[in-house]
Amino acid sequence: MSLAADLSPSKAQTTQQKPGVDQAPLVPRRRNRHRKERLFQWLFLVPAVVYMALFFGYPVVKNVIMSFQDYTTATFFTGEAPWVGVQNYVTVLSSSLFSTSLLNTALFTIGSILGQFVIGLALAIFFQRKFPLNGILRSLLLLPWLLPLIVSSAVWRWILDKDSGALNRFLGDLNIIETGVPWLTSTSLALIAVVGVNIWIGIPFNLTILYGGLQEIPDELYEAGSLDGATGWKAFRYITWPMLKPVVSVVLVLGVVYTLKVLDIILGLTNGGPANSTQTIATQSYALSFQEFKFGEGAALGNVLVIISLVFAVLYLRASRRAVDE
Repeated sequence: MSLAADLSPSKAQTTQQKPGVDQAPLVPRRRNRHRKERLFQWLFLVPAVVYMALFFGYPVVKNVIMSFQDYTTATFFTGEAPWVGVQNYVTVLSSSLFSTSLLNTALFTIGSILGQFVIGLALAIFFQRKFPLNGILRSLLLLPWLLPLIVSSAVWRWILDKDSGALNRFLGDLNIIETGVPWLTSTSLALIAVVGVNIWIGIPFNLTILYGGLQEIPDELYEAGSLDGATGWKAFRYITWPMLKPVVSVVLVLGVVYTLKVLDIILGLTNGGPANSTQTIATQSYALSFQEFKFGEGAALGNVLVIISLVFAVLYLRASRRAVDE
């Protein structure tokens, strides 16, 4: 018995030491496994990082550098682009056309966003109801978004033509107008026409995103709200709108950023005319770079447009986050 008692502690010690001995090699193994996982994660990120650096990072950096240089067509032959500092920015910001372009950009953006959002939200709420051909009609409404912008501008240029346009003929057949309306050649109507076309193009995007947001709202909330009398407009105000705010923030930010740089539609319809009545910062930057070949000034104006987009996005997202927190 004494021998067994003497041997029992040694057995206990050996049994206690075994887990420690077994676990000791596991520590470096886990570290190696973790390193391999991190390595594979970075390897999967490399293609995306390289793509972003080549197709987004490099053009942005090149555009910023170009905006501080006297970059013209001669640069392509001589390779010399003298450094002029902020002179390009001073030139474009002090130009008499800049104030007109800035005002047109603001009116074009605000009008387009309001029209696209209001009509898109109304259609999203309408299609939330179940009725025959619901899916087919929603699919057809995506066509303006799927067509190339240059094709859409060509079609609308024919529709809005003063002499042979389909719109003027239709209004004339209804005896609403007696002579053709110069939709694209009048300084007072051209911007309105361009905004209307851009609204038509942007409705499918707003409809699709807002419809998806409405589908995520639980039906139980509307059922509970109906018991308290929250139906119709009250249901929209107290249930739909608060639940849809995160989606609305995304739609508005993306819509503004996209609308600020719209170029194809304006060039295809009016080319910035008549008398610069539809000239925006985007079209002015294009004209400076690819019509007057003043690449430095065009790059400077393009950077101004990027800064405006970033400032709006940051301010709006902060305001939205503050409203959600409250």
